[in-house]
Amino acid sequence: MQKPDVFTVHYVLKNKIGELVDTSEGSEPLHFLYGSPGIIAGIQEAVKERNVGDCLEVTVPPSMAYGEHNPELIRTVPKSMFEGIENLEVGMKFQTNTGDNAQIVQVVGIDGNLVKVDANHPLAGFTLYFDLEIVGKREATEEEVAQGRPLY
Repeated sequence: MQKPDVFTVHYVLKNKIGELVDTSEGSEPLHFLYGSPGIIAGIQEAVKERNVGDCLEVTVPPSMAYGEHNPELIRTVPKSMFEGIENLEVGMKFQTNTGDNAQIVQVVGIDGNLVKVDANHPLAGFTLYFDLEIVGKREATEEEVAQGRPLY
């Protein structure tokens, strides 16, 4: 059985009106093991049959990125749950631990003693527009396959 590839990719992510959302320019490129659950499916499918030097423009729908925005992941909780946090503000992010799942929530509203939090990924529900440049591609090692990620 052939081992999956490890890709090294520079990326520029823009929104639908062309505004910059995120980029690897000026920093470390994205390294990932093809098939890894940590990388959105749209990027993995775009690079699957590509080679070093390929430059791609990729439009990734929510279903192949961070999913649709789920209103069930928005909750209103008592402000007392943020005890010890001074100056609680809209936009702040917190990690919650509910059962076996750690989850990041963002404060999206404050009304007196009630706080509205959203556990959706910030890019959930959005179509993503990537410019990708493949700068590295190699077969994964057995250790990388076992760990499910590249070892750099």
